[in-house]
Order: sequence, then C-alpha cells, then structure tokens
Amino acid sequence: MIVTDITPRVSETDGVGHINNVFVPIWFEAGRREIFRIFSPKLDFKNWRLALVKVEVEYVDQIYLANDVEIRTGIEKIGNSSFTIKEELHQTDRLCAKGKSIYVNYNFRTEKSESIPETTRKKLEKYHFS
Repeated sequence: MIVTDITPRVSETDGVGHINNVFVPIWFEAGRREIFRIFSPKLDFKNWRLALVKVEVEYVDQIYLANDVEIRTGIEKIGNSSFTIKEELHQTDRLCAKGKSIYVNYNFRTEKSESIPETTRKKLEKYHFS
C-alpha cells in the first residue's frame, strides 16, 4: 500500500466549511503517482500507457481544512489488461472517503488495450491493498 499525505488548502473548502467533494478524486489521483511510475517511469506522456475507465467515490464522513489527510492507495485486482486500485482517505483517524479506480494498459499509438506484462504485474502486486 502507498500512503500519501495531503494538506488541505483554503481554496478547496466550500461555503459550509468542508472540503468540497470535487477534490477527493483529485487527491486520490495524487495517491496513484507511484503506480503511474510502474507504467511510465519518467511520468512523460510520450510513453504514457494508462487509460482511466472507471472511478467510484463513496463519501463516508466530512473532511475539514484544519488537519492533513492521508490517502491510502493499493492494488485490489489485476486482470489481463486492466487493474483495480482501491483508495481510502483518512483524516484524524477517521475513514472519510473510499473509492476504486480501474485503469487499462493502453497503447495510444494503436488505440488498443494490451496485456499487462509479467514484470509489470509483479511490480503492481507489491502494492496490494490489505
């Protein structure tokens, strides 16, 4: 599992004093950075290999400006050409949001999905979400 700490900003707060829901998927994406590096080590779009095909977010509890949040990211499932990322957002020891994202190993030149190579699969497995 990967842990990413994020400090909420005033601009991410809505009129009732909570972190606006639109920022949770953005923060979840920040937690995927090391997974992106498995497919594109330099994070360059010339060699980008991933296409996002689904995002789910469930808001469990309120998120506030005053405390940092912890994003927990890991691999839940690996298929032939796709994989599922499990994500959680915690603040002050509370689960505040959870979600899943599905990515496909995608060749943008041929515009087709491709099987995940065995070496890549092994790297993904290191981040299993327990």
